[in-house]
Amino acid sequence: MQLMIILDGAIVTVALPTIQSSLGFSQSGLAWVVNSYLLAFAGLLLLAGRLGDLIGTRRVFLAGLAVFTAASLLCGVAGNQELLLAGRFAQGVGGALASAVILGMIVRLYPQPGEQARAIGIYSFVSAGGASIGLIGGGVITQALGWHWNFLVNVPIGVLALVVATRLLDRDRGLGLRGGADLAGAVLGTAGLSLGVYTIVRAADLGWTAGQTIGGGAVALILLAAFVLRQATAARPMLPLRIFRARQVTGANIVAVFVYAAGFGFQFLAALYLQRVLGYDAMQTSLAFLPGPIVIGAISLGLSAKLTARLGTRAVLLTGLAAIAAGLLLLSRAPQHGDYVLDVMPALIVMGTGMGMALPALMMLAMSGIDPADTGLASGLVNTTQQAGAAVGLAVLATLATSRTTGLLGHGAEPTLALWEGYHLAFLAAAGFVLVGLVVAFRTLRTAPKTQHQPQPVPAA
Repeated sequence: MQLMIILDGAIVTVALPTIQSSLGFSQSGLAWVVNSYLLAFAGLLLLAGRLGDLIGTRRVFLAGLAVFTAASLLCGVAGNQELLLAGRFAQGVGGALASAVILGMIVRLYPQPGEQARAIGIYSFVSAGGASIGLIGGGVITQALGWHWNFLVNVPIGVLALVVATRLLDRDRGLGLRGGADLAGAVLGTAGLSLGVYTIVRAADLGWTAGQTIGGGAVALILLAAFVLRQATAARPMLPLRIFRARQVTGANIVAVFVYAAGFGFQFLAALYLQRVLGYDAMQTSLAFLPGPIVIGAISLGLSAKLTARLGTRAVLLTGLAAIAAGLLLLSRAPQHGDYVLDVMPALIVMGTGMGMALPALMMLAMSGIDPADTGLASGLVNTTQQAGAAVGLAVLATLATSRTTGLLGHGAEPTLALWEGYHLAFLAAAGFVLVGLVVAFRTLRTAPKTQHQPQPVPAA
């Protein structure tokens, strides 16, 4: 399910130009093919994670899987803009329900440290490498079968996953809705997160100083502040603030914001650098990213668990973050007329090494010291911070690159040179994000143990 969610996002990105010409989207309207999904997905992650604790993670996961699969079918048969956007919103709902509880389910299914490290390594590989794989698959499917099949391919995968999950996953007993149902908190939290994400994605077009951006951001902050106040005073809060007493959890979620801000912004801007500056076509760009997921897979699927057992989670995380920052700095040095083998591929390999080490360690820390009754919530929380970081990072880095390029063009610079300068600045800023995360990890995760708190399995109903 996690692989399908990640692949879907990447595949749709590749298919956007074809979707635009087929359904007659305007440039601003086309953005909502992505934004309608993102709003539902990011806004509901926290609520979905808590629902898993209350009514059972298996129920929430299966419901999300079913909704996502049905919504993919709706997108695949869409013949107009409205139907496609409705399907994308429904995909976001299903994706949030399922994705929010996956990490918590892994922690429960694999309580032993060694098994859990390997399982989270697989999860991290899927999350980090799936996007690059999807870029290639999206190009092939779009060219060979048409954009509709980018969505229809999810249907048989989803049905198979639903059948297997129904048979393999044991029923778990949640706390019950009376154990933590908080309607007011759910409304405030979901509204604040959704409005915040909407404001961020619109800021790239409106500008960060536009009245709508400032106003939307202010209202989102007020809603989120009211949500926190509600959680501090409610008898049965949706997000018990006790979860933040665990130093590892709080620190890991803060680091996740910076890492995913750099990672998503890098992937978007690196693709533009390869196409607009080095002159690659879509397929060449997709293949150019392959070293990253290959290295991530080689490390996260086996080596990261061994390193964690030998060195400790904190040491592996810090080393991985340093490697990610080094890779971004290497990429920022790539010249205007750079060579892929000499200037781009080494940066991708170094970054892949860092991602393969850092992401599994980060996920383990985000789920460490969690009460068994809160694993769904912790899983939804770390997914929410990832999405928040990705949205903010992409908006900030894209704005930096565009502003730098526009300024140079205004002074008469050659277009390709101006583009390269913009991407150069953005890669430096992305490296800065990771370095901030490195400092936060060093300061807040100082006492990270080699083995994490292991929750006991929840009895079957």
